[in-house]
Amino acid sequence: MNVTSQKVAVLKFGGTSVGTREQRLIAYQRVRDAREAGFATVAVVSAMGRFPEPYATDSLLSLVEGRSGTPNTDLLLSAGELVAAAVFADELSAEGVHAVALSGGQAGIVTNERPGDATILRVEPQAIRELLERGTVPVIAGFQGVAQDGTVTTLGRGGTDLSAIAIGHALEAQRVDIYTDVSGAMTADPRRIAAARTIERASLAEMTELANHGAKVMHSKAAQYASRTGTRYAVKGLHSDQGTVVDENVDHHRPVTGVTSSGRVTWVRIIRGDIESPSRRMETELEMFRRVADAEISIDQVTINQAGVAFVVEGDRGGEIRRLLSDLNLAVRVREGCSKLSVVGTGMRDAPGVVHQVALALSRADVEIIHCTDSNVTISILVPAAEAERAETAVHAQFCLDRGDPVL
Repeated sequence: MNVTSQKVAVLKFGGTSVGTREQRLIAYQRVRDAREAGFATVAVVSAMGRFPEPYATDSLLSLVEGRSGTPNTDLLLSAGELVAAAVFADELSAEGVHAVALSGGQAGIVTNERPGDATILRVEPQAIRELLERGTVPVIAGFQGVAQDGTVTTLGRGGTDLSAIAIGHALEAQRVDIYTDVSGAMTADPRRIAAARTIERASLAEMTELANHGAKVMHSKAAQYASRTGTRYAVKGLHSDQGTVVDENVDHHRPVTGVTSSGRVTWVRIIRGDIESPSRRMETELEMFRRVADAEISIDQVTINQAGVAFVVEGDRGGEIRRLLSDLNLAVRVREGCSKLSVVGTGMRDAPGVVHQVALALSRADVEIIHCTDSNVTISILVPAAEAERAETAVHAQFCLDRGDPVL
């Protein structure tokens, strides 16, 4: 089989998809289906199952009392995906499809040297191509690679999605299918919004925004990598083989594709004191941002204007922010117990009045708007955490996301 003359499919199977023999049998059928459709097929697998099952990532992490982010723990955690790849390849071969397991490093995934959250520098897929040319299915351990000095690294939790996207891009694959236990991305979290529907098509930018703002169906780093490289992919249910196609160009008939909400966050509002000089104000604000960064606190929804500065941090961290900035000539106001509601859709670029519609929906639902920022793809609204589900339901209904496909 000459891979250069064939289409390539990369199929990613998550932990629940490979956790039991019964689930793996369905995954093997997905591999056979792709091959029968004429694709030279690559499988990328996560560690098997969930805690407390023995080879799950959290089970391995418990062996070192939860410590992570070192070369030693990267080597330990990579073992879960290695076990899954070896089992998957062995059983797939027994099912009549010759397969060979590869570590991330053997598959050519080269990363920087940051343990626990490595960045992929490049993928050198020659070993994968050679197996495909022989008609063999490479089964690649996801979530891992090697630094340029040969040290095993891991890509962060959920990193198998990233492995699959990067390998798909390197192979110029016609299909990259991310198999999960749900049938695609949803217009909202179905655990909170009963009327949520599967999104049939979404743009790369939309999926990146949904992943960044709390949707769990796709790893945010993987979505960003796909958007940056223009890699088309699909998020599918293992059992249904149906889901969401994510592509660069999608024609929109509605301004909003989906809504999502975060966990608890803290809103920080900085009111400048008696700082008259613009240069002195700038120095003070730079020092403020430096201190927050040095404390390894990520900020979001930043606004800077004549009245002052506002931003959001994850968790209830108001006291910590106050302590960091206590000796600066700034009035620091914090509000804990907030949640961020994000309304996503590239269709809003050409649809005036979307912010008004969002505000109207929240007003009718009696939800307080604490803070609001927007881009050309996303409107993010800070609301009281206790009102987040009501807010998400109201916005979902306002844009009729329960009626037909949100993207046509």
